[in-house]
Amino acid sequence: MNDTEVHEVEVEPGVRLRLRHRAAARPGAMDAVSADQGASRPGTTDPVSADQGASGPGTTEPVDDGAAGPGARPAEPTPFLLVHGLSSNARLWDEVAEALADAGHPCWSVDLRGHGESDAPESGYDTGTAAADLAAVITALGLRRPVVVGQSWGGNVVVRLAAKRPELPGALGLVDGGWIDLHAAFPDWESCERTLRPQDIDGRPAATMRQWLDSAHPDWSDTAREATLANMRIRADGTMERRLAIPHHLEILRSMWDDPPGPDLPLVAVPTLLLPALGPQDERAETVRRAAAALPDASVRWYPGGDHDLHAQHPDMITTDLRTLVTPRPGRGGRRKETA
Repeated sequence: MNDTEVHEVEVEPGVRLRLRHRAAARPGAMDAVSADQGASRPGTTDPVSADQGASGPGTTEPVDDGAAGPGARPAEPTPFLLVHGLSSNARLWDEVAEALADAGHPCWSVDLRGHGESDAPESGYDTGTAAADLAAVITALGLRRPVVVGQSWGGNVVVRLAAKRPELPGALGLVDGGWIDLHAAFPDWESCERTLRPQDIDGRPAATMRQWLDSAHPDWSDTAREATLANMRIRADGTMERRLAIPHHLEILRSMWDDPPGPDLPLVAVPTLLLPALGPQDERAETVRRAAAALPDASVRWYPGGDHDLHAQHPDMITTDLRTLVTPRPGRGGRRKETA
């Protein structure tokens, strides 16, 4: 297992975000693990119509796009920036980050403000500020055209990043998010808030949460379950308290209600892979297809019956799918269609 390094980036005066970094292993160490392993997984691919763009779905340009020749410097490995969802934390990406690093890709996973080990200022709990924070992280770390991956609300955040700062990401991965529109899902804000308001769990025994995670997610690894428990702080007496305060949680929800990702999707100029935790026949699949159609260059990998936290449930399959976003296309034209 690659060692995880912890870094901090100041995204605005007095606000520092904590990041987990895994350095890349030897380039090409896992080249034998090819993307065609998707044929053995439960997901299927739904390519977007070829007339929506000239470049292949799930591909990015090589970092060094000049002609290779004697003495040419090899392209640097494509970095990944992994972004968690609402009230989650960077540790839930650890298994994906390890696999990507083993495959030769340096990985950074970030605790957004108020989450995990990052600072929790009084303001800034909205999609736009979170996207601006990611832009500050990419700039501070000197990441060159990273693949930026967001889960759930984190998907909405990376879509906003790509729409507002198109020069920064090289590709997007959207893990059961990026198309979440609360305004379309609820008749009014009051019903949205009432339904999605988190429970007040402060003071409850952490052992109770561990037992629930064991029973609710038997197919998750111990690493994933412990990472989920890290959404809370464990007090000295063995009880829990939320890292993301409920008022800040509700501010983010209100931002998702007021500011859905629909207007941003057509502005995303990079290849985008949608990874919904449902199948193509699900009644919610049309929402995913509309989002994919709005994106200039998109493909969909379906995960029928998947958990919302697909990266915790299927880290190996998610890794294999995300690696298609850095597969150089053989030429400059034409879309490369994925196969199931």
